[in-house]
Amino acid sequence: MSERIIDVEVNDLVKRYNELDAVDHLSLSIERGEIFGLLGPNGSGKTTLINCMLALLRFDQGEVKIFGETMTPKSYNLKQQIGLVPQEISVYEELTAYDNIDYFCGLYIKDKKERRQRVEEALDFVRLNDFRKFHPKKLSGGLKRRLNLACGIAHRPRLIFLDEPTVAVDPQSRNRILEGIKLLRDEGSTIIYTTHYMEEVEYLCDRQAILDRGKILVRGTNEEIISMSSISETIEIVVYDLPDAIIDELQRKPGVDSLSYKGGILSMTMRQGDSLMTVLELLTDANIEPVSVSGKKPSLNDVFLEITGKELRDHA
Repeated sequence: MSERIIDVEVNDLVKRYNELDAVDHLSLSIERGEIFGLLGPNGSGKTTLINCMLALLRFDQGEVKIFGETMTPKSYNLKQQIGLVPQEISVYEELTAYDNIDYFCGLYIKDKKERRQRVEEALDFVRLNDFRKFHPKKLSGGLKRRLNLACGIAHRPRLIFLDEPTVAVDPQSRNRILEGIKLLRDEGSTIIYTTHYMEEVEYLCDRQAILDRGKILVRGTNEEIISMSSISETIEIVVYDLPDAIIDELQRKPGVDSLSYKGGILSMTMRQGDSLMTVLELLTDANIEPVSVSGKKPSLNDVFLEITGKELRDHA
């Protein structure tokens, strides 16, 4: 088994604004080569946490380590290895797409030959080669987002912060950005990702944490977080001529929250676990063969609503 290497470590972090703890004794570790999602409603502390991690904001207590070194405002060597893609489009309108990437890459890479190569790679990575001479005002919203991404990753950072990188983009650009993020991970970068599109988190992230009021409420993989939920799973079994005695026995089974049988469809809500197998075994023992079985497990968004009581999409 390969050794787990921690690229980002946050220990007992506190950031206080007057009487409000925007980050409240928060601890977190992010492993090398993973995409880690930060989820939370507006005001949960995500932006404050990121600014503290980047040493853009002084905090009241705790420690942030990047690649094993304490991060401070003067950690210039560490900052050279970090890329930030902000939610706002942060490019210069008077520069072409090529010159924008060249400018931001030049903040890190001074050798002209190496910088030129990395700019070309970044253009190719986000598929903006055909738009290299275009100024941002001539680009669509999706192409601007791709340019924003290219400016943040052209210097090949080991750690990348992506803040809502697919907001208001067309499906083609969104898919390209998401695939590009996976490729960055596969090439060795560690990525911290914030979004209010829950399906992106489920698709991209290896692990995630749900924040609210400056605290981490839960963390883990999609499956681990969903398994913590008390939300029932919905099951529909098409089965004909089901005897009343079997229905009564099913209703008494542990884990079955509700049950109805109408028109040959047995509908149940069940707590997650082995309850479905128990139901199917009961039908088999009674020599009853289902025509079909379908189910809908709780989604990450369902769990988010249960934990925070808020809708992520409406509060981003």
